[in-house]
Amino acid sequence: MPDQDGSPPPLSRRALLGGAAAAAGGAVLGAWTQPPNAPNAATAQPNAKAGAVSEAARAAQPSEPAPNAGPPGPPQAPPDPTKVPGPPSEALGPRSPFETPALAPTGVTTGAANTPLQALAGTITPSDLHFQRHHAGVAIIDPARWELLVHGLVDRPTMFTLADLKRLPSVTRTCFVECSGNGRAAYRTPKREMTPQDVDGMSSNSEWTGVPASVLLREVGVQRGASWVLAEGGDASMLTRSVPMAKLLDDAIVAYAQNGEALRAANGYPVRLLLPGFEGNMCIKWLRRLEVKTVPSMTRNETAKYTDPLPNGTSRQFSFEMDAKSIITSPAYPERLAGPGWWQITGLAWSGRGRITRVEVSTDGGRSWAAAELQGPVLPKAYTRFSHMWRWDGRATRLMSRAVDETGYTQPTLAEFRRVRGPGTDYHYNHIRAWDVTADGHVFYGVS
Repeated sequence: MPDQDGSPPPLSRRALLGGAAAAAGGAVLGAWTQPPNAPNAATAQPNAKAGAVSEAARAAQPSEPAPNAGPPGPPQAPPDPTKVPGPPSEALGPRSPFETPALAPTGVTTGAANTPLQALAGTITPSDLHFQRHHAGVAIIDPARWELLVHGLVDRPTMFTLADLKRLPSVTRTCFVECSGNGRAAYRTPKREMTPQDVDGMSSNSEWTGVPASVLLREVGVQRGASWVLAEGGDASMLTRSVPMAKLLDDAIVAYAQNGEALRAANGYPVRLLLPGFEGNMCIKWLRRLEVKTVPSMTRNETAKYTDPLPNGTSRQFSFEMDAKSIITSPAYPERLAGPGWWQITGLAWSGRGRITRVEVSTDGGRSWAAAELQGPVLPKAYTRFSHMWRWDGRATRLMSRAVDETGYTQPTLAEFRRVRGPGTDYHYNHIRAWDVTADGHVFYGVS
């Protein structure tokens, strides 16, 4: 009987576990998620009592696709989710089947995977969507066997285990990590059909937890005259970079957690070096050694690689900080504006030299600029979300953004960047990005 207000009475635990309720729930669940020919939980044993709902939900899970079945269809939801129990909890919480953000991997052993910037909200990048860059694939390391050697010009050379690190004082900081080659394709081979993921997806922003590098250096006793540290990774490429001692004593972290959980394997598990604001390749993953020295080691990845060729034939070396930049993530390719009217322009800005203090947006190809709203908190060396309300008049135009950081540095135009760095530069692409809106509302990357 319904209650006096017309709503159905609440189900008791006995009623919920009863076979009839379970069978009915299973039938609706089957109609929601099962392929047409999948077995229906409503045909389960008629006398099933406790566990019937679990069996129904288990039967409702998508089955393995049949050979040559073609791509799966769109997800389906029940007509009224208030009328039927959903599937049970899982060991790892999945996303809604209606949300399908994904990395864009390239390469095999030496490869990368770009973050879908256009699919993100706020400023934090989920750990499984953090960009990846590998020189020898993803190292798989047993944390029980992992050790970090800190040696060189120190009083007490020490081997730290993961348990040792977790006994020491820890900090949690939010900061971005960006590959110094981020934006190369958009600069050298731009295409109108590029998404924010294609343009700047080799950058991500996370909350990192670990031991300040300064704590480890105090533990081992750094000797006078030491001003550099060689950091070495434990993957098959054994990537090495020289890091200024001043940076390690400032804000560097020997990190073992990201966004509240252990590092993902692709992002350096069990431990990586984090250098807020510095080039991503210096944030050594699978960290296994720190050697304290008086001079930089001039390794392959700071001489033959990760130097910036200039138009006069010379190259910049040790250009550690990532300069201020921004990108509009919506509207962007492949979006289409439904028609004239008010639209929100939103995007991300960041700088390796500190906080973003201002972002400006142009809706007329750079002829005029308006201050965008910065959504707090505005943190140093971290993503800042910006937004700007724009009234589109239905005519073709170009959208642009430019960032200013707390040092006063302003993101350069493409022409300014090309004049200083030349067409053959290989890293630190931070020129202004643009999006062209056509009269019919389609949005494309601005290639010139």
